Amino acid sequence: MALDIKKFIHRFIDEAREQLRLLETGLEQLRHGEANAELVNSLFRAAHTLKGSSRMLKLLPISDTAHSLEDVLSALREQKISLNDATLDLMLEAVDALSNLTAHLTSNPDPAALPEKSAALCQRLAAAANANADTGVETDAELEAASTDIASITEAPPPAAPATTASSTNPRASEPTLRSADSVRLKLDNLEQLIKLMSEVTISQAGLRELLQDARTLFQLWEASSLKDAQHSPLFTAYQQLYQGLRDVIGSQESLVQNLHEQSLGLRMLPLTQILEPARKLVREMGRELGKTVELHVIGEDIELDRQLIEQLVEPVQHLLRNALDHGLESNEQRQTAGKNPRGLIQISARQDGGWVSLDISDDGAGLDVEKIRNKALRQHLFSDEELARKSQAELTNLIFLPGFSTSTMITELSGRGVGLDVVKRSVEDLQGMIEVNSQPGQGTTFSLRLPLSLAMLRTLIVDVDGHLLAFTAQHVVEMIYIDSQSLLDIAERQVFVLRNEFVPIFDPSQLLQLPIRHTGIQPEHSRQQLMLVLQVQHEKIALRIDRMVDERDLVIKPMPPHLARQPLVAGIVNHGYRQLVSLLHAPHLFELAQRSRGKAVDSSLPTRRQHILVVDDSLNTREIEKDLLEAWGYQVTLAEDGQDGLIKARAGAFDAILTDVEMPVMDGFTLTSHLRQDERYQHTPIIIITSREKDSDRRRGIEVGADAYIVKGSFDQNSLIDTLRVLLG
Repeated sequence: MALDIKKFIHRFIDEAREQLRLLETGLEQLRHGEANAELVNSLFRAAHTLKGSSRMLKLLPISDTAHSLEDVLSALREQKISLNDATLDLMLEAVDALSNLTAHLTSNPDPAALPEKSAALCQRLAAAANANADTGVETDAELEAASTDIASITEAPPPAAPATTASSTNPRASEPTLRSADSVRLKLDNLEQLIKLMSEVTISQAGLRELLQDARTLFQLWEASSLKDAQHSPLFTAYQQLYQGLRDVIGSQESLVQNLHEQSLGLRMLPLTQILEPARKLVREMGRELGKTVELHVIGEDIELDRQLIEQLVEPVQHLLRNALDHGLESNEQRQTAGKNPRGLIQISARQDGGWVSLDISDDGAGLDVEKIRNKALRQHLFSDEELARKSQAELTNLIFLPGFSTSTMITELSGRGVGLDVVKRSVEDLQGMIEVNSQPGQGTTFSLRLPLSLAMLRTLIVDVDGHLLAFTAQHVVEMIYIDSQSLLDIAERQVFVLRNEFVPIFDPSQLLQLPIRHTGIQPEHSRQQLMLVLQVQHEKIALRIDRMVDERDLVIKPMPPHLARQPLVAGIVNHGYRQLVSLLHAPHLFELAQRSRGKAVDSSLPTRRQHILVVDDSLNTREIEKDLLEAWGYQVTLAEDGQDGLIKARAGAFDAILTDVEMPVMDGFTLTSHLRQDERYQHTPIIIITSREKDSDRRRGIEVGADAYIVKGSFDQNSLIDTLRVLLG
């Protein structure tokens, strides 16, 4: 009976992927100068194994391509050819072709449906081997090795008497050895069901914990009662024993359930290699298509993430790589003209930080063109010229995350296809992560992603607001702090307080989320101390006025039901106590609500003649608050994010007054003031320093460098600032 080789295809695919991974990794090592005889031998063996396994299964396109690659490695091993970038690129191209053939086999396991080999690629490989490698008939040893290779991927036959050969000299050498498998195959559906069951067990355990607390409270009440005789009754003794036994059992089970849940989640963890290995192939193929020579460095690919995260990260990472290749890296000629290495560099770097992983995707290209971003925003009527002039460089670069925003002037297969960076940002935020961009002109761009290791369980904070329980993931929580009500400031119809040299606006969650008030709250209205929950998204902070913190622990995150899955405000559901559901709020959307609320507080009725004020502060919140205040009083405002940025904008424009902080990166406020006083145009322009530095020596320094007024943020009063401006502006 003929052997049905189709049933071995899936096992071949698994082995082929492993051999291709070894080939790809090894060839990259050769590129970085790690060449040695053993490395070349291992690459030759990988190609040989792939050739032999595919030939036994009649997968001739794979076999022929692998054979051609083997010839090059053989010539390299025998030092008949020298190693260079062109040969490495050609061998990697062969690995990509083999990967494509294997992928086709995955979708259609019929050998007859396999595409033909690339004859041109095989000819180029043969030429690279200088026609010195023997590409003729296989030797007996090679056929024997091929048979051994395919035997490793076929199913073991039923137990039988051990076979012997005439050439066996050691009778024990042919005896079968029993080996236990170190892994098993498991359907993903079964694994997901296991994870869901373990999540339910964890939630049930939390309910038991609450019931134990109720039992403890009842026991303490009974123990403290005046009925002393009742405490010595058999019923009380029995209850005491029941409570103590229940406490011990639940305490022991708590540790077991936690360990079991962690182990079950570990089953779903996969290395980032699942994303980063295909990235190498993607970069090479796109580089060839664009005519750009590109090198990819990967760091930290062994870090593990939840499979759900891995699957949902594939598209964002691929888009960022396309963006780096198409927009970030210049052409080879442009790089040479700029004095750069013609070979562009893209680096993917992953590192673990507690329960989070940071993933940086960077290129050494030209960097983001801020002027092009500004012009694009104008053409798309996203902002007025006046509004754009008030934005800092960081705010301008973040415009690339707006829906439909693209600086690409031509629609290609790689960019400008309607799937922009807004989709990447939304995908990352849906995974409870954050994304930031940092770019330096001529030096490249870096996209930084911060993601949880698993979506199944996250560190969560639960707070009480007017009788409503609300949950927030710990990554967005900066701190909880009591603020004296007398230290609150009223600026542009909004309350703020100063936190480490930064104005933080305060919002009432009940009003922001339009929640019905169930009670007056835990804190008395006359209480001077107010509890604030400070949240942060990227560089912006807000404070929510809350009544109390209820709980903080690692909690199971349950997804929203399908009909509510696209609700932007709620990211999921967590259980508190015994089956009490709490909404996990999506912090980025909460900040959007706060921004809209802030916009409503600004009076839009502005006078015809507006005096132009430059506000310089490294805190985004402080800049926005001062802008809101000044615009509410009819001033035109331009923002700068540090002293150097402020000096550039001051010299490029004309301002009636300048407000500046002191402690800023690059250039502080004292130095900025000194430079401005040396400029003839700003020798008599009012300069007001607004800072948290209260020392008399700082005030004297401000006067020495030429400031007209010195306002301490802790005693900041909006009327005082406006009155000061009016006096100075005459």
